[in-house]
Amino acid sequence: MRKALGKGLDALLNGGMNESYEAGGENASGVQKIPLDKIIPNRYQPRKTFNEESLQGLAESLKQHGLTQPIVVVYDPGMDKYELVVGERRFRASQLAGFTEIDCIIHSKLDDKQMCALALIENIQREDLNPIETALGYKSLMQKFMISQTELGEYCGKSKAAVSNSLRLLNLEPEIQEAIKNGDISEGHGRALLMVSDEKKREVLFKKIISSKMSVRQAEEAAKNTMDETVKQKPQKTPDTLAFESSLQEALGTKVELKYGSKPSKGKLILHYNSLEELEQISQRLKNKML
Repeated sequence: MRKALGKGLDALLNGGMNESYEAGGENASGVQKIPLDKIIPNRYQPRKTFNEESLQGLAESLKQHGLTQPIVVVYDPGMDKYELVVGERRFRASQLAGFTEIDCIIHSKLDDKQMCALALIENIQREDLNPIETALGYKSLMQKFMISQTELGEYCGKSKAAVSNSLRLLNLEPEIQEAIKNGDISEGHGRALLMVSDEKKREVLFKKIISSKMSVRQAEEAAKNTMDETVKQKPQKTPDTLAFESSLQEALGTKVELKYGSKPSKGKLILHYNSLEELEQISQRLKNKML
């Protein structure tokens, strides 16, 4: 049974917009045959790539067994066309099979948000999307319907951690995202690369993963080694520096940090404060020291 949703998505999917779609829903007609040339793709389809070999296999199956499940469309009177809502693979395969018409459930009341949500959810639940398309689908749903990762995960049958890990892939550089989309590296490789915060070092590791054909485990070990090297390269504070910080903290009554720059002669002196009152106190102490 479907668990509770965020109010926006819950309201969207109630009233014939969820599982009842397969039977037509309260706002849908019965099954009708529609000419394929009267149907246009869903403008909100999150899936950008379709495996031609898989589609050809489905087309051969349709030739032998016919369409066992109708697609769902909505009529657009302005264009005098039917726009796809659910079933784009079946639609494309029917075209490849040489069919001239297809069984459809025609829905009469769908707005743009509903079109977007249904296309995304169908693909996410059936795992038809590549990892980047899935992440973009999650992001779009969360933004459009103001729902949390937990709520979205519950509806799509995913854990919050799975949704979160998916969304983190969008923090990777476009080149790496493209490699995941194309299947050159896996989602697991992407998560390993996210362990490396430095963009240049991440790019170096990414190229090593490709050239060496690393497994995910090997990529994770390489990422850990890169992180360890980064920590080792950070300059360590000398006893004199620590003593300087301590004396200044005592004088100003707040946390003080001395950070090295590229050279020992350059850096930053950082004074911390937790309230405007504390900032005013630090300011007064500094002024008193200068007078």
